[in-house]
Amino acid sequence: MKVLVAVDGSKYGRWTVEWVRRLPLVSPPQVAALHVVDTASLRAPFVVQPVIVGNERFIQAEIQRLEAQSVKVLAETETQLKALKLDGEVASEEGAAATTLLKRAPKRNGLVVLGSRGLGALDRFLLGSVSTQVVLHAPTSVLVVKEAPRTIKRVLLAIDGSDSAEKAIKFVLKELTPNSKGNPEILVTHAMQFLKYPELKEAGQAMIEKAARRLEKVGFVVEPIQRLGQPADEILKVAESHKADLIIVGAKGLGAIARFFLGSVSQKIVQHSHCSVLVVR
Repeated sequence: MKVLVAVDGSKYGRWTVEWVRRLPLVSPPQVAALHVVDTASLRAPFVVQPVIVGNERFIQAEIQRLEAQSVKVLAETETQLKALKLDGEVASEEGAAATTLLKRAPKRNGLVVLGSRGLGALDRFLLGSVSTQVVLHAPTSVLVVKEAPRTIKRVLLAIDGSDSAEKAIKFVLKELTPNSKGNPEILVTHAMQFLKYPELKEAGQAMIEKAARRLEKVGFVVEPIQRLGQPADEILKVAESHKADLIIVGAKGLGAIARFFLGSVSQKIVQHSHCSVLVVR
């Protein structure tokens, strides 16, 4: 699998590389670590123009700082890749962070890994929205890192019967190995809103059990969990109560109207989850 990893010198940036090493992938990933130097943000629309207040020299000094930081980040990332025995290359590129990452992202059957936050107050304002933009627009799956890396013992797989949920199931079947150290348990979860029709609850339970059988067939340990309530809220509650190390969810839900409601489920999970989230396309 081709994996694009966003690095920026923050602890989240370092965690992204370590998370790639911790993922129980079937085959070793081909890593491309990218540090984006976003000098354009220094002259964002909300910044007073330098010709008016004469602060161009301060902007140039900040550009030099960012370029020097980039050299340091690349060197640290190369050392980190070698220490983790990951096969990969390291590069820097100038441009808007989200746009550059989207441009360099694998076109399909790949993964983009980035932290949920970056460096400093202004950086957090700018980079905090980067993960949102990448999750919404990336052509491939995206892992948003929320916490320090750990051995992945419990994965929450959220499904809803949609094509996106099917892609999430296939991602687990194809890309993750049940024979890795620790043999991660899969929590297959379906959450539906309160409805008066019991047959819908039965259909939801049947959907979970079918997915569980597919995963058990290849060797995963599976626990089916059905919940009633707002989908995103219930998924987050399950992740919290069962101490999930990773949430895997499809990028979109069912149908045009359902996408209005469910399309925001993955985004809400990314925003509010305490653990890292992998959004599958």
